[in-house]
Amino acid sequence: MAGKPIRSTESAHSAGGPGSPGFRGLPGHPAVDFLVTFVRGRIQRARSGELDRGASAVEWVIISAVVVAIVGVVAAIINMALRNGADKVSDCIDGADADGTC
Repeated sequence: MAGKPIRSTESAHSAGGPGSPGFRGLPGHPAVDFLVTFVRGRIQRARSGELDRGASAVEWVIISAVVVAIVGVVAAIINMALRNGADKVSDCIDGADADGTC
């Protein structure tokens, strides 16, 4: 097991169980063995290009944020136009008399 690389799905103790040699044949501690296995898996994923999914997720977040900002600006413009129209109608109703129109 000393020359065989540990895959990310294996632990350093998978061959011999508790008390077996850990990383590089040294007495293993489960936390250290886990850390070594985890880091090896991350390095392998980084080299394989599997981390590109994260970049795609970031791109989607940025695109979504831009769309939300555009929708917010359009909603504010529509809200302002409706408010101005409602104020004109309110002023017209307040100033109207029985024989006049706005």
